[in-house]
Amino acid sequence: MPSPARRFSTDRFLFGGDYNPEQWPEEVWHEDVALMRRAGVNAATVGVFSWAALEPAEGVYEFGWLDRVVEVLHAGGVGVVLATPTASPPPWFTRAHPDAMPVGPDGVRLSHGSRDTYAVSAPAYRDACREIVQRLAERYGSHPALLAWHVHNEYGTLDWGEHAAAAFRRWLQRRYGTLTELNRAWYTSFWSQRYGDWEDVLPPRATQYLANPAQVLDFKRFSSDEMLQALREQRDVIRATGSAAPVTTNFMLPTWNHLEQWSWSAELDLVSVDHYLDTVGPDGETHAAYGADLTRSFGQGDPWLLMEQSSTSSTVPGRRAHKSPDRVIRNSLSYLARGSQGALFFQWRAPAAGSEAWHGGIVPHTGAGSRSFRGFEQLGAVLTAIAEAAEPPAEGPLVEADVAVLWHAEGWWATDAPQLPSDLLDYSSTVRAAHRALWQAGYAVDFAAPGADLSRYRLVLVPSMFALDGQAVRRLEEHLAAGGHLAVWPFTGYADEDLHVVPGGYPGRLRHLLGLHVEELHPLAAGDEVLLESDGTGPLRGRVWSELVVPDGAEVLAAYAGGGLDGKAALTRHRVGAGVAHYVSTFLDEEPLRRWLTAVCEQSGARPVLGAPAPEGVEVVRRRGARADHLFVLNHSGVPVRVTGPGTNLLTSSPADAGLRVEPRGWAVLRTTERDGWSAEALEA
Repeated sequence: MPSPARRFSTDRFLFGGDYNPEQWPEEVWHEDVALMRRAGVNAATVGVFSWAALEPAEGVYEFGWLDRVVEVLHAGGVGVVLATPTASPPPWFTRAHPDAMPVGPDGVRLSHGSRDTYAVSAPAYRDACREIVQRLAERYGSHPALLAWHVHNEYGTLDWGEHAAAAFRRWLQRRYGTLTELNRAWYTSFWSQRYGDWEDVLPPRATQYLANPAQVLDFKRFSSDEMLQALREQRDVIRATGSAAPVTTNFMLPTWNHLEQWSWSAELDLVSVDHYLDTVGPDGETHAAYGADLTRSFGQGDPWLLMEQSSTSSTVPGRRAHKSPDRVIRNSLSYLARGSQGALFFQWRAPAAGSEAWHGGIVPHTGAGSRSFRGFEQLGAVLTAIAEAAEPPAEGPLVEADVAVLWHAEGWWATDAPQLPSDLLDYSSTVRAAHRALWQAGYAVDFAAPGADLSRYRLVLVPSMFALDGQAVRRLEEHLAAGGHLAVWPFTGYADEDLHVVPGGYPGRLRHLLGLHVEELHPLAAGDEVLLESDGTGPLRGRVWSELVVPDGAEVLAAYAGGGLDGKAALTRHRVGAGVAHYVSTFLDEEPLRRWLTAVCEQSGARPVLGAPAPEGVEVVRRRGARADHLFVLNHSGVPVRVTGPGTNLLTSSPADAGLRVEPRGWAVLRTTERDGWSAEALEA
């Protein structure tokens, strides 16, 4: 039987976004739906922050306005993604239950006046959530306009208060069983922290000096699990009413990370994400691809949904930078190429006031006569023309990748610990740099959880996963035994899952696979660099980190040049059975990293999407489909490109056999049944 995710709107791509009709007079609703039809919008996310409008006083419900909104949308051919409003309790709830407000690590209880003002462990909050969700599910759970349930919004509000403390202790008791085991895991013999009574165990609140890293990591694990339980409760209430619509919640990546996404994804019918570019430069395109590949991977390669992206701007330090219509379209197509079933935005209509008045909208402050809105009309036409690409294949992943990157929230959390050898260690940046290099070289990429089955990949990358458990190590051993290639970055496998450093030389958990041990760590100062000399890839430059590597069977491919490590191993390769393990002992700059990873990919037998790298600034992704595959060609560069191969452009019906021109900052979506025979070349401007 197909999963709910496979049943979700696979006859078309969803197009639309967050709709907040409670902010506008009712006569505007009809204008909105007329504009939605004009632009080709077919989905509206409703009710995300509507709790005060739905329940203006405790136990007093006003659903009439939402009834009318749903009917107006439905009559206009616009489906509804109905949100539960639990991310923003109304003011009456705060007054009635002040203990249900979140407390910061400094002990200060927050007040109402923004969003996300709740303590997720507070019984009163959880009871109120279940009640409002019950009412919504009973009323709208079988409505023909309902496309999906959007539970909560961007889970991630942490609480250090007394409700959290009690729940944290219960979680620890389930995890460790006894205080003896807790004391072992937390290494409480250090600084006289040994616990003799469960009541003494608290969240890692503000303290005199440094917090216990294992305690901090466990609190992050607990917070993710506690929020997941809150989601399960809402999902189960919805299911108990008989509503069969898919249930999702929107992750927030890849810069805000309070959830362990692999366990969360297993509880959802459809994985969804809010994703906002963090740069106006070319790296924005790689950022979009990174978020999309992560989200598809969380869902085990199935269709997913882009719940939010920015409509008209990107948030960069100090300003909201304009986002051109062509970039909106290209980014949207990048998400779709990588498996999204839609391009949804925050938000439909830019609000007249409030904290996000300048966040933008499909209908901006300047109205439907604007260049921006015309761009969305164009995007709607594009999505209609390529609708056939929305139907996934009967089996197998939407995107076939030979390369996987290990990714885990706990890897990020562990590297956030204070007093590591360098404050410049940055898990998120390291992973993103690896993905960026593969994007530039034209490779499709999956992400995988530590301990997951890696058998379908030729190459697995492990960028700075400080702590690895036994299952993760066994999977890497199996991957190499089967003939796979492995590439490992520094500060990987130094510790076990309790953050206990493995003695005998770094990286303790992977020494036997890499054929080396590290005797000394030599972190670099900000701005410093090291030079590596290699016959195979030419000179390479690295930053942040260097180390004294002692080969124990590994072949040295590059050595440090100059400084205290002059002549010492820097880049190695080790044959392990039928496989090969590669190691880099510094963080290579962008261009050297791309060269090194391209060489490793070639050695592993991994293939680029086109069989060869695409021209610079050109993104090519193959999305598998039910009847044919679809090659998405996105030209982010300033020069035209020619794409040649056995396929037809869905947007123009033009064949590509003799070459198809894609204009600067343009796009094409090609139907094809052939994987091979494709090429792309840059043309004269």
